[in-house]
Amino acid sequence: MARTIAVGVQDFSKIMQDHCFYIDKTDFLKEWWENKDEVTLITRPRRFGKTLTMSMVEYFFSARHAGRSDLFENLNIWKEKAYRRLQGAYPVIFLSFAGVKASHYDEAYYDICRLISREYRRHVYLLDSHLFLQSDREMFERILNTDGNMGDVCVSINQLSEYLYHYYGKKAIILLDEYDTPMQEAYVSGYWDEMAQFIRKFMNLTFKTNLYLERGMMTGITRVSKESIFSDLNNLEVVSVTSKKYASAFGFTEQEVLCALHEYGLEGQMQEVKRWYDGFRFGDCCHIYNPWSVIKLLEEKEFAPYWANTSSNRLIGRLIQKSDVEIKLMVEKLLQGNAFFTQMDEEIIFSSLDYKKTALWSLLLASGYVKILQVVKNRKGKTEYLLSLTNREIVYIFDEMVTGWFSSSLQSYGDFSDALLAGDKDAMNGYLNDIALQTFSFFDTGVKSSRFKQPENFFHGFVLGLIADLRELYQVTSNRESGYGRYDVLLEPYHPQTDDGIILEFKVMEPESEDHLEDTVRAAIWQIIDKKYAAALEAKCSPDKIRIYGFAFKGKEVLIDGGYLSQVQQ
Repeated sequence: MARTIAVGVQDFSKIMQDHCFYIDKTDFLKEWWENKDEVTLITRPRRFGKTLTMSMVEYFFSARHAGRSDLFENLNIWKEKAYRRLQGAYPVIFLSFAGVKASHYDEAYYDICRLISREYRRHVYLLDSHLFLQSDREMFERILNTDGNMGDVCVSINQLSEYLYHYYGKKAIILLDEYDTPMQEAYVSGYWDEMAQFIRKFMNLTFKTNLYLERGMMTGITRVSKESIFSDLNNLEVVSVTSKKYASAFGFTEQEVLCALHEYGLEGQMQEVKRWYDGFRFGDCCHIYNPWSVIKLLEEKEFAPYWANTSSNRLIGRLIQKSDVEIKLMVEKLLQGNAFFTQMDEEIIFSSLDYKKTALWSLLLASGYVKILQVVKNRKGKTEYLLSLTNREIVYIFDEMVTGWFSSSLQSYGDFSDALLAGDKDAMNGYLNDIALQTFSFFDTGVKSSRFKQPENFFHGFVLGLIADLRELYQVTSNRESGYGRYDVLLEPYHPQTDDGIILEFKVMEPESEDHLEDTVRAAIWQIIDKKYAAALEAKCSPDKIRIYGFAFKGKEVLIDGGYLSQVQQ
């Protein structure tokens, strides 16, 4: 009889006691312990079993759960007799920053204070120990009651480790789940410097200068740079998605998926499961399946993009929104099923996210949206990665996210593409001018406060975002050769019998040679005609089914003009 599916349950004890569906990952306990790394940071995409793994580690090692051999007796780790004596053998401190998602620093700081207070409450039995001095009791109670003193908070886990050492006679194992959530939220919400300063000191006292630390483990989605928060942690072993360590410990292997499908009578669906949920690669394991989606499939018995969006996408969304035309075109390329080579650094340096183009691809890889197909050395000897979207589920989810590039700032961003389809120049002009004041600053890169080296690129990328929802009707290309030059944007209809082909050209007004925006927009239109950009469309569309538009910009003022090529040429 198939076991009960418990979707979203992250407590190891509850899953085992209720005999719920569980794929045995206890080999991780042996592998981690034998590696003997003092502090381990493991990065994996969201909902890949990080929290459940941390819960498993706690139940196995924690002295508070001594005698819970019943949880492990039928699992792989219990076959290792030498490891049976480690069950319940160490004091364990377990924190999760997964819920620290605040829009202001003070709120985030007090969320962390409350989490630490809650962990102290789990160990309140220490107050009954005769080993406690009065000063120890006073500090314990200050942290327990969350008075928010930063000195106490930063040293709190270090201090709790010492208390536990004196009580148990053993150093503590410290687990910190979703360590990077406060970092991402701080960056997106604008309080990065304050949060980084606090976290840096907290991490140093917890994992570096802690004399009572046996082992430490952190999990997260991203690998935040050492310079940002780990500057003093030279004892840190980073296990990213490209590392060979623990490659099969998170997510489901192909064999594990086959066994699960057999248990639930879905063994004939393996090829479709592969198409939807396979494609993740960790270290040398090339076929890792999304565990959340596979479990949902076992429950629902139908294929769907179950890997729902979470706030972890806010950072990716921000980078896409503010990216230049080159990045947006690469995103379009991914959505069209293509792959491309790029350089990439798995380490995330938040201070460079606004201008370092490779940061987006690093985040997409860490988050599971893209996979590495190939690794090569370019002519300069630098490593390049061939990236594509991970699987069919990711195409669905990523498409939804990209189509919402502008939804956070524009309630009706589809109005522009509707006006473009209808050829309604008045609506196009009205829409862009109405939103220019409130929106152009939102998409500013922050590098030169809207003073762009090539302003056309900014407007080009901006309009590409506005027409993202036309992807089902048009193949959107940009900066391609046609005629005697390179057009800015070309929309080639999939159904030329009913839909028009469209060419867009962007120009920023040059005051030295142009007196009015009307001069600039005429120059843009003439460039389309003179350079014969329509040549790329004429093989598919009749001349009276091709429309051309010039976009002229002066600061935040916009003018759009044009129409059918056959009429404009006259």
